Amino acid sequence: MDNKLETISNLFDGKEIRSIWDSEKEEYYFSVVDVISVLTESKDPSHYWRILKSRMIQEGNETVTNCDTFKLKSKDAFSKK
Repeated sequence: MDNKLETISNLFDGKEIRSIWDSEKEEYYFSVVDVISVLTESKDPSHYWRILKSRMIQEGNETVTNCDTFKLKSKDAFSKK
C-alpha cells in the first residue's frame, strides 16, 4: 500500500483531519479521532472514541470490528515537515 499521508483542512474551518491514500484499493482512510475532534469539539477525542466504540460493541454494532487500524503521525510531527 502506498501510504501517502495528507491532511484535509479546507472542509472544517482549518481544523486538520489526517488521511492516507491506498493506491491499490484507490480509497482514502481517515483518522476517526480527528473526525470526532472536529465534529464534537471534544477536549479528549481519543477518550470519546474509546467510549463510543465500547458502547457500539455492547449494542451489537459490528462496524467497529471491521475498522482497519493504521499508525499515523501525530499532528505536531506532521506539521513540522
